[in-house]
Amino acid sequence: MEQTLAYLRESISNYSDEQKVPKRIYEKLMQKPFESEGAFVRVLDEEEIEFLNKVLPDEINYAMEEQDFKRVKELNEVYELLF
Repeated sequence: MEQTLAYLRESISNYSDEQKVPKRIYEKLMQKPFESEGAFVRVLDEEEIEFLNKVLPDEINYAMEEQDFKRVKELNEVYELLF
């Protein structure tokens, strides 16, 4: 689980300078250790979920292009929980 959220944190950090929503998500990731990906997803508001639904497919596709299958798996775990 820690690795999953670490990949998410790294991906979100690419957007946190541009917009408020990714910055809020990043801050939540840094505030405390979550017991699971599900626990993290449950603290997200609608705007944060919408943002992740928009950017995670691009992040997953990029990881696929780079053949970083571990990252693909970890990011996909979070993406699936958003539904």
